[in-house]
Amino acid sequence: MELIDEATRWRDADPDPDTREQLDQLIVQAQADDPHFVGTALEELRAAFAGPLEFGTAGLRGPLGPGPSRMNRVVVTQAAAGFARWLSRQRHEGGKVIVGYDARHKSAEFALDTAEIFAGAGFEVLLVDEPTPTPVVAFGIQHFGCVAGVVVTASHNPPQDNGYKVYLGDGSQIVPPTDTEIAQEIAAVAAGDWASLPRADQRRIVGDELREAYVARVASLVPDVAPRDVNWVHTAMHGVGTRVVREAVAAAGFPAAHEVAQQADPNPEFPTVSFPNPEEPGAIDLALALAEQTEADVVVANDPDADRCAVAARIDGAWRMLTGDELGSILGDDAIRRGVPGVFANSVVSSTLLRTMARNAGREHRTTLTGFKWIGRVPDLAFGYEEAIGYCVDPKAVPDKDGISTAITVLRIVAELRAEGRTLADRLDEIAARYGLHATSQLSVRVADLSLIADAMARLRANPPATLLGEPVAVDDLSGGKDGLPPTDAVELTGRRVHVVARPSGTEPKLKCYLEVRLDPRDDVAAARAEAAGKLADLRREMAAALGVDA
Repeated sequence: MELIDEATRWRDADPDPDTREQLDQLIVQAQADDPHFVGTALEELRAAFAGPLEFGTAGLRGPLGPGPSRMNRVVVTQAAAGFARWLSRQRHEGGKVIVGYDARHKSAEFALDTAEIFAGAGFEVLLVDEPTPTPVVAFGIQHFGCVAGVVVTASHNPPQDNGYKVYLGDGSQIVPPTDTEIAQEIAAVAAGDWASLPRADQRRIVGDELREAYVARVASLVPDVAPRDVNWVHTAMHGVGTRVVREAVAAAGFPAAHEVAQQADPNPEFPTVSFPNPEEPGAIDLALALAEQTEADVVVANDPDADRCAVAARIDGAWRMLTGDELGSILGDDAIRRGVPGVFANSVVSSTLLRTMARNAGREHRTTLTGFKWIGRVPDLAFGYEEAIGYCVDPKAVPDKDGISTAITVLRIVAELRAEGRTLADRLDEIAARYGLHATSQLSVRVADLSLIADAMARLRANPPATLLGEPVAVDDLSGGKDGLPPTDAVELTGRRVHVVARPSGTEPKLKCYLEVRLDPRDDVAAARAEAAGKLADLRREMAAALGVDA
């Protein structure tokens, strides 16, 4: 049987005893007499060997396991060699490459394989000394003068996943056609004698020097005259952020956090959360309970690799997490108030509020495609964000989302408001009263069969709604590009008070529909929020019907 033969060849060449054993068991079961074992094993083998794990602008991400469709040492070795070949073709051979990793299963092994492959290809390798936040590694690219960087991380994905994120020498993520070019090099490596690729153990271990430089940069974002009095709670969500957050907070002069002890240390099993993403329901419940107990001003949550930042505050008398757009508006407003020079930017699936704020202040604004691979590349960026709790408050040092520098910026804002007897809730009301309420929400559908997403998008394109919430909407199929944006698989619907973007998720098996309702400025912001909540519920139902999914 061809599948068994392919699996056997992979097993024999796999350098990892864990995945080799997993694959050996599947091969044995697939050839057993028990039909139950045979069917299940063959199904798993077909999934593992369905094709190569796709390398895209986000690098690689997928479940751990044997086979070309999974994250394992073979796939990582091929990816490292392909990326090294691409860099050599760009005349970067011999340059520095920094390699970092998080605390997930196999991350350290994948990082070491990457370091050995790059060293064997003639590059000068800098390898972090311990599981390290993604933004710290991204900072190290420019700090050390690297030609590229690699971070082994699956960010906020489930525990069974891992990933491989690549950066170029300017600290930015890759965009087309670079991803295709690298993927072609990886495919060429996979088709050849990859098991005999040259390896070397020459590498420079970087730790304290990198962290100290990053912490000093983050601390410099807080002026000496800024208030520091703030009572706050922090959770690292079982990730790698705790150490650097502690050091940055101390260097910036803020009080130490009340830490969610159960989530402060790295744990690849993420035992206290069903899904290690601060946005998921229940993920920050422990932090909110601690905030209530300590009478905190604010809760700050980082995702497992600390490139994202979520914030919770007491709003209308109850603790809740701010939406990504609400925090984006607070940070954007702060940058405008402080006169930070440059361009403001956010993704097309984020709120239109930042654009309104920037233009009102006479500042330039850019709308980009989804992802910091696009936001971080905006020339002369002052501040950029995406609604999925990703924020770039220091683009010159880290042109990517950075949950740690964002946390420090939030602490400064909260301390300044507290010194005036005000809160984040007051700042949100102030923004809404000035610019009008921009309420956002999502219709998100997780699927087991990816064809369901394609079917829903095809249905929307074939028969888009002419009106939403009773008003006419313009429909733009972004697969053909728009206003200078590159083509992307999304549909945008725009009305005077409504903005919707539907698209497949770039990192998860989800169909996402981003909803926004805009209301004119008014004095009674609480009433406006109640009205907008009702309209968002109606909008969700209308878009669910248009897509043919459950609301």
